[in-house]
Amino acid sequence: MTGMPSRVLAGSLGDCVHVAGVTRFLAIAEEAGCQTYFTGPATDPEVFVDAIVAFDPDVIGVSYRLTPENARTLLRELEGMLRAAGVLGRKRIFFGGTPPVAEVAREMGYFDAVFSGEEPPHAIRAALRGETLAEAGPEFFPQRAVERIRWKAPYPLLRHHFGLPAQTIAPTVEGIARIAESGALDVISLGSDQDAQENFFHPSRQNPRSKGAGGVPLRTEDDLRALYAASRRGNYPLLRAYSGTADHLRYAEMLVRTIDNAWCATSLFWFNAMDGRGPSPLAQSIAEHQALMRWHGERDIPVEGNESYHWGMRDAPDVIVCASAYLYAYNARRCGVRDYIMTYMFQSPPQLSNRMDLARALAIVELTESFASDDFHIWRQTRTGLLSHPVDLRRARAHLAQSTMLQMALRPHIIHVVGHTEAHHAATADEVIEACVMTQEVVETALRGNLDMAADPAVQARKAALIADTQRLIAAIRALDAGESDDPLTSPDVLARAVALGLLDAPQLVNNPYAPGRVRARAIDGAMLAVDATGRPLDEGERIAAALAAAEPDGDKT
Repeated sequence: MTGMPSRVLAGSLGDCVHVAGVTRFLAIAEEAGCQTYFTGPATDPEVFVDAIVAFDPDVIGVSYRLTPENARTLLRELEGMLRAAGVLGRKRIFFGGTPPVAEVAREMGYFDAVFSGEEPPHAIRAALRGETLAEAGPEFFPQRAVERIRWKAPYPLLRHHFGLPAQTIAPTVEGIARIAESGALDVISLGSDQDAQENFFHPSRQNPRSKGAGGVPLRTEDDLRALYAASRRGNYPLLRAYSGTADHLRYAEMLVRTIDNAWCATSLFWFNAMDGRGPSPLAQSIAEHQALMRWHGERDIPVEGNESYHWGMRDAPDVIVCASAYLYAYNARRCGVRDYIMTYMFQSPPQLSNRMDLARALAIVELTESFASDDFHIWRQTRTGLLSHPVDLRRARAHLAQSTMLQMALRPHIIHVVGHTEAHHAATADEVIEACVMTQEVVETALRGNLDMAADPAVQARKAALIADTQRLIAAIRALDAGESDDPLTSPDVLARAVALGLLDAPQLVNNPYAPGRVRARAIDGAMLAVDATGRPLDEGERIAAALAAAEPDGDKT
């Protein structure tokens, strides 16, 4: 390892006027603390070498993006000039160009690093330090989530689920190694099958016919260690896994011990008997999730809240989505979580317009980040709607790109890439890489300067209305307490009662043993609103009153 240079010079040679790649390279060098010098576009080779002698850089960047045949002649001529000037062997020399021209540069044999534009951004930083990605090692890539967020800024971390449905873990092990080598993403989320999440410690309850259904069939701690070992290469991505839906603390301890779980994702109202993904009754499950938050907070491990989008996926009105986000952040802070990852799932439900989707997200930002403090940091994670991708893969690629551009309005710290194959099949390793490369391109475009979509007056008006309605709903939930709790908003009984009464409700919860499923919702002008039987939008005060009245013994339960 050579170490970070202090001076870097670069320019485009000969008749090449393309400078975007050169200036980006120099910007990365400047961000790393280097003094830089740009010789400009179409620099004559003699002028270029004179600038090298005068500036005396540690690293020289050469760019040429025209035809390979012309590049071969130009780069041989440059080699002779550099040798005559005593530069060859004394300075590190990089090349950047199109893939065909980069191949010619590799043939030259005198470049220390060659870039074709297909490399991840951190490849340049590694090369400046005198390392290849293979040599960089985990010390170059931070292995704690918050450290990695800060290291990669202004780029967000990219995360993608990966876990191939199969009878063994072998395809997933091979895929993780391929993904890590590509350097395309920062966080691999292990998608385990349902039996792994619920019955890992109870083999007798596992159903052999369901093995691998919906994810990788993790069955032993050695399975997890093998998956982690596969990631120890390339850009050394962080690993995290679905949290267990039973034996919560035992499962959490195992994930930390085997894969150094990057963060825990949990909920308040889900992954239990209410949604059929766990054995615990609702109030008990809320207490278990709170204990899980507390356990991770005590160990300074971040916690992700995926609460609100589960309501959105069940067509809940926007105000309920916002209120659930508020409740989760409130509980996370009270349970001692120090780093809270707030997840925003866009296009959930798919009926939302981009304008109203962004308004809802901005309302949640304001509601939840009001809790931020020196002891409670909030990190924004955005993602595409799980149910929003078209089945047609051509359209799905376009959907992923436009969704990512919308998400960038929130300035996320993490983008959870939901691959374009989601509606069709579980993504292969190559498809994960492809989705992340597409996402990275949109991210870089947005970071160069984007329209301020949040400034739209309609977005701001809807945001303000949602905040006011959410505060009204939170007050109604708090009022359910009859004095038996010091803090109603953290009381499992009060929160479960809010669901049972329909203050927190969703149309898809009809016939649920824990929720009435009585609320009606409809997309109106791109927003999800509560409506009455005629389709008339309900004021939130009306909806609250109707829910409480319907819960009375003589109330209307239709």
